[in-house]
Amino acid sequence: MSNTITDTNFNFPNQKSVYKGKVREVYALDNNLLVMIATDRLSAFDVVMPKGIPYKGQILNQIATKMMAATEDIVPNWLTATPDPNVAVGHACEPFKVEMVIRGYMSGHAAREYKAGRRILCGVPMPEGMKENDKFPEPIITPATKAEKGDHDEDISREDILKRGIVSEEDYLVLEKYTRALFQRGTEIAAERGLILVDTKYEFGKTIEGKIVLIDEIHTPDSSRYFYADGYQGRQDRGETQKQLSKEFVRQWLIQNGFQGLEGQTVPEMSDAYIESVSERYIELYENITGDTFIKGDISNIQERIEANVLNYLERV
Repeated sequence: MSNTITDTNFNFPNQKSVYKGKVREVYALDNNLLVMIATDRLSAFDVVMPKGIPYKGQILNQIATKMMAATEDIVPNWLTATPDPNVAVGHACEPFKVEMVIRGYMSGHAAREYKAGRRILCGVPMPEGMKENDKFPEPIITPATKAEKGDHDEDISREDILKRGIVSEEDYLVLEKYTRALFQRGTEIAAERGLILVDTKYEFGKTIEGKIVLIDEIHTPDSSRYFYADGYQGRQDRGETQKQLSKEFVRQWLIQNGFQGLEGQTVPEMSDAYIESVSERYIELYENITGDTFIKGDISNIQERIEANVLNYLERV
């Protein structure tokens, strides 16, 4: 349980800065390269949990790598190499300050808003008469942006994004086009594996040459929600909870234990048994969505392994 990577403090050659997000840590190098390390940190409701999840970083990194390879023919991406199971290396980009969230089904945040009586999400209408986990007539794009203070994601409409000048209209049209193309491809890949891609988010950046590319993760359990296709309609008809593979099961566990990231709330204690079950769920998703058996990386000393692999790669660049 203790063999997880929850923080890094590397000093790579030509390193000029480090950015530490909720899950990933990004090392910027002088040669316009970024070294992105996927840690084992678990974030929910914009709060990082006290304990890491074994193999989570490896799983996120390797799913994202496979999915970028499977979509690079329709959308360019930032990735150039993966020298370590937890590491991705790619071109430095200026990130757009919006997350492009796309939903094929009324689940998660959308369902919570719907239950609260709201029928407009990010400026997009949701039809009357829907049940939680019903399929939307067409996928809807419901963007999110960061608040000016704090780290909480905020819903925002297309109109507000353009009005506030967060993204130019020309660029936003590209982001929408890429988002729909990626979701369609992700839906097809999931269907081949007997899964339904329910919703997901994509992040984009612009290279120094001005090219818009896909960055960060794609179709991972941290950024996406999946249902099992087998039995989906029957469960809907009977009003049962859908069998799913995503981080939503962690959110639901936290809610049941009195935590939603609100002021004054305390993160509930996660036992070793529960942490192991979360790790197993992540491995289950990896194997289901990729069709490959998960091969656990050597975690006897993850920090040393990552440093050695990255340095070896940088020597050859």
